[in-house]
Amino acid sequence: MPILKTVKKIPGGLMVVPLLLGAVINTFWGNILWNGADSLFNGTFTQHLWKSGAMPILAVFLFCNGATINFKKAGVPLAKGVILTVVKVGVGIIVGVLISVITGGNGLLGLTPLAIVAAIANSNGGLYASLAGEYGDNTDVGAVSILSINDGPFFTMVALGASGIANIPINALIGCVIPIVIGCILGNLDEDIRNFCEPGASMMIPFFSFPLGAGLDLRNLIVGGAPGILLGVVCCLLTGFVGYYVYKALQPVKGLGIAHPEVGAAIGTTAGNAAATPVAVAAVDASLKGIADAATAQVTCAVIVTAILCPILVTWLHNREAKKAA
Repeated sequence: MPILKTVKKIPGGLMVVPLLLGAVINTFWGNILWNGADSLFNGTFTQHLWKSGAMPILAVFLFCNGATINFKKAGVPLAKGVILTVVKVGVGIIVGVLISVITGGNGLLGLTPLAIVAAIANSNGGLYASLAGEYGDNTDVGAVSILSINDGPFFTMVALGASGIANIPINALIGCVIPIVIGCILGNLDEDIRNFCEPGASMMIPFFSFPLGAGLDLRNLIVGGAPGILLGVVCCLLTGFVGYYVYKALQPVKGLGIAHPEVGAAIGTTAGNAAATPVAVAAVDASLKGIADAATAQVTCAVIVTAILCPILVTWLHNREAKKAA
C-alpha cells in the first residue's frame, strides 16, 4: 500500500497530512487520549510522541538540516544562495514592519502578523531545487544549500523581532540557531556525519507535525481557510516577483552567472515546516499563544497554495524569457 508515495504527491504532504491528522484526532478524541490528568495516555510515551513532543523533535530536525548545508560547494552557488536568502527574509521583515506600523500588530484581512511573516520569510527548499533543476543550471540548484538556512523559525523570529510584532529575547534567537550551527559544523567537518543526518532532515517532519496538529482544534483550521489562501497567493506573487526582478537586475554581473532569472521566482513558496513556526515563536513570546493556532492554520493553507502556484509562475516567466531571447 503506497501510503508514503501518496502523501508525498500532496503539496507539503509530509508536513500537512500528519498535521491535519493530529488536528482531527485531537478535536474529536483529544480529551479522551491526552488532554488532562485523567486522559487515557497522560504521562506516557504516546502522549510525549503524539501530543507534546513537537519541540524536541523540531530541534533534531534543525540539527539535521544544518548538517546538510555544505560550505565546500562555495563560489557562485554560495553567492546565489545568499542573494535569494536575503531577498526572502528581507521581504518578510519589510512586510512585518509595514503591517506593525499600519495595523499596530492587529493583522490585516483576517491574517495574523505572525502568520504573514512566518509564511513569507520561509521557502520550500525542495521545490526550489526542483524548479532550479528544470529551468536553471547546477549553480542555481547548489544555491539551495544556503537557501535552506531559512527553513525553520530562526529568521522568522528575527523578522518578528525587527518588526516589533513579537518580543524575541536574544537568548531565544541564539538557542534557536545553535542546533543549526552545530549541525553545520559537524556536517562540514565529517561528510559521514552529513550523510548520517541527511535523512533526518525529512524524516523528522511528520514526527513534529503530528503533535503540532494535536495541539489544534479543527475548527481553527477551517477558519484559517480563506485568509490562508490569500496568504499563499500574496507570498507567491510578492516574493516570487521580487526574486525574479532582483535576479534580472543582477544578470549583467558576470561573476554571478545568472543565466536564468526566472529561477529567482522559485523562492515564492512557503515550506511545509513553516507551519511549525507559530507554535515555536509562541513558546518564546507567550503573548502570541492566543493567535498561534490561527496562524498555524493560515500558514498550512499557504504551504499548499504556494506549492501549486509557484511552479506555474516560474514556468510562465521561463516562457516569457524564452520569447524575449528568440
